[in-house]
Amino acid sequence: MPSMSVGMAMGLLIVGNLIAVFSDALIKTLGQDIAVFQFVFFRQLTAVLILLPFCYRSNRKELLDGLKWHALRAHIWLMGAIFMVFSLNAMPLATANAIFYAAPLLMLPLALLLYREKLSRYSIAAGVLGFAGVIVIIRPTEFEWSALAALVVALTIAGNNLLIRKLPKHQSVAQTLLLTNLTGIPASLGLALWEGRDWDWSPLLTAAGSSSFILVYAGICVVAYRAAESNKIASAEYSGLLGAVAVGLVWFGETPDMITLVGTAMIILPLLWLAKIEKQKTIKD
Repeated sequence: MPSMSVGMAMGLLIVGNLIAVFSDALIKTLGQDIAVFQFVFFRQLTAVLILLPFCYRSNRKELLDGLKWHALRAHIWLMGAIFMVFSLNAMPLATANAIFYAAPLLMLPLALLLYREKLSRYSIAAGVLGFAGVIVIIRPTEFEWSALAALVVALTIAGNNLLIRKLPKHQSVAQTLLLTNLTGIPASLGLALWEGRDWDWSPLLTAAGSSSFILVYAGICVVAYRAAESNKIASAEYSGLLGAVAVGLVWFGETPDMITLVGTAMIILPLLWLAKIEKQKTIKD
């Protein structure tokens, strides 16, 4: 893979997170009466159908390489998708996304444990300040199940991004995404059958739209986290919160108050500061 600067990797993550907000918004339009496991199955099914044309020339050996890591990521992704539907339908879009963006902070200790990455004081400071901004936005008076569901989503995002480096580097982004969705289909289908709801295919188009947006985000994550150390770029994940505030306002009439704006600033400003620090370090090196 061609070399990529930290700044470029962070820029890609910013674009990816802004795109991912539209996937969340589509999920939120479904309402709380949706058959959750059916919808998650529809998302994986449509993702596979979207990706197959890009992978039809792949040989068997290419697709079987690293299959255990693809399967592990698939089931972590499946868990995150389920809890994401619950949390998005119970919370304002910006609030749910604020909790999702605890993922970069969770990635710091996980990267230390899994890969023994050295954490700079700058990345630690940016992560802590960003998480403080998340807390300001949430303003928790009591810990509700929806907040817990959103934290589970954050943990699955962090785990999936860190496991990207375990995947074979010769596989294309499309192959990686295909295998992640394909190996998770048996479990998602089993959950949909266990759910016991009448099959309703009306959310299929919504699922396809959500899949399209999230595939772009996931593909960008594969490229960015393969190219740079996670502790240097993970704070860029916070940028999607601005998009969540904007989409929540325009699409759902969720007007952010001053405290939400202050919390957002606490998330975005450390991100810009970290990008500047890493750029200066790259120039010196």
